[in-house]
Amino acid sequence: MSRVGKYPVAVPAGVDVQIADAQLTAKGKLGHLSLAIPDDVEAKLEGGKVWVKARAEGKRARMMWGSYRSLINNMLNGVSKGFTVNLEIQGVGYRAAVVGKNLQLQLGYSHDVIYPIPEGIAIKCEKPTAISISGTDRQRVGQVAAEIRAKRGPEPYKGKGIRYEGEHVLRKEGKKK
Repeated sequence: MSRVGKYPVAVPAGVDVQIADAQLTAKGKLGHLSLAIPDDVEAKLEGGKVWVKARAEGKRARMMWGSYRSLINNMLNGVSKGFTVNLEIQGVGYRAAVVGKNLQLQLGYSHDVIYPIPEGIAIKCEKPTAISISGTDRQRVGQVAAEIRAKRGPEPYKGKGIRYEGEHVLRKEGKKK
C-alpha cells in the first residue's frame, strides 16, 4: 500500500495557496488552478506546507488520500514551473506547424490534419519535426499530447508517425522473399 499521502507538499516560492469550502486554489506566476477536495480527504495549510489527511479509515479514504496529495503537488508545480511534453515526427514529408490558433499536421494523408489548440495550452514547433506542448495543468498537457499522437501513432514496420520524445517503438521484421 502506498504511503505517499503522509508526506506534506511544500509550497514553492511565489505561489499563493488558499483552502476554503473544500476548494484548494493555487496562484503562481504561470496562472491559477483550483481543485475540489472530496469529503474523504482533508487538506490544511501549515507552515508553508499543505498537509493532506484521510478523514476515515476506509479503503476509499486511503485511496483518495494519496491521489489528492499527488494532484495538489502537480498543481503547485504547474503554477510555479509548468509542464512540457515533447513529440517527435518521423517520416518522409511528415511535418507540423502552428498556424494561428491551430496546429497543422502533414502526416501522409490526402489532407492536412488541423488540431485546434485548447485554452491554457501553448504549442511550439521550433523544427518541422518537433512539437513542444506546455501548460500549467499536467493532465491537460498529457491529454493534448496523447490526442496529437493519436492522429498518426508510430507504426511498427518503418517507425513512421508521431511519438513521444525518447519513446522506443518495437520494430517488426518485414515480409520475406
